[in-house]
Amino acid sequence: MNVMERISVESLETVGGMPLLLNVDTGGRRLLEWAAEEAGAIEQVVQQNGALLLRGLPVHSSKQFGDVLTLLFGGELLDYAYRSTPRTELRGKVYTATEYHADQAIPQHNENAYANSWAMRIGFLCLLPSEQGGATPIGDSRRVYQMIPAEIRARFEKHGVMYVRNYSDVDLPWSEVFQSTDKAEVERYCAANGIRCEWRPDNGLRTVQVNPASALHPVTGEQVWFNQAHLFHVSSLQPEVRSSLLAALGEDELPRNTFYGDGSPIEEEVLDQIRAVYDRTTLAFPWQQGDLLLLDNMLFTHGRQPYVGERKVLVGMARPHGHPART
Repeated sequence: MNVMERISVESLETVGGMPLLLNVDTGGRRLLEWAAEEAGAIEQVVQQNGALLLRGLPVHSSKQFGDVLTLLFGGELLDYAYRSTPRTELRGKVYTATEYHADQAIPQHNENAYANSWAMRIGFLCLLPSEQGGATPIGDSRRVYQMIPAEIRARFEKHGVMYVRNYSDVDLPWSEVFQSTDKAEVERYCAANGIRCEWRPDNGLRTVQVNPASALHPVTGEQVWFNQAHLFHVSSLQPEVRSSLLAALGEDELPRNTFYGDGSPIEEEVLDQIRAVYDRTTLAFPWQQGDLLLLDNMLFTHGRQPYVGERKVLVGMARPHGHPART
């Protein structure tokens, strides 16, 4: 794209059937100068398109990434609060992508969709692509909502999703999830966010929270599938991991699980149908070093394919939003 050409959805190259890629020529401008001058146009594209892949920007460090995201997202980056996966915090509220083993796939999801508040914008920077695999697939949450069978949608939308978490040495301890070792501070956070909490023996903690299964986008007014029922449910585990956890802990003490909001079990075949819809609505591209992916976190999901070799992808989030307060 010529530097004088206006950045727009029409200027994007198609990837996997959707306009996505912008090959950036900064026209000699410094990185942050370019970001400041083009932030309005970039935001308009993300708002309209839901996703944007920027290729060719000279972003080589977490500090540069954080500075660029702050400008492009129009606000300070957010802490990764009420955590569900292991990450390392770098400079300026930039984090490593989820640190699961390379041979594991991470299913499609909207970031923090299990919580009552989340970031509207999420950005990924590829500092080092893996030798094989390692793509970050994306998918349209509006299409997911539309393609899930109506009777499944109706039951979830009637009851919501109940997230039950038990924090211990298995999975994440509560001190990491809440970024605090102060039980009173954790209790205050839970009370403020509609989370029931119960302290357990051996410094354990159980939390229960019910949130809607779908959400209305505050700008576009579109309904999106927005939860992590399929990701937290015990059926998302590998069979051998599931069997060993159930044998060691029992279903009530699993690190995480989901139910319909009324507490009744979610049928595994229902979750399989939902997972199949996610699979049918995703597109993937091979990372190139320096690629910067910007997503509207409500309009688009993301995941991770297994990979071979070293891989380094960073993430930053901005612009908090949440479900309307319950009356």
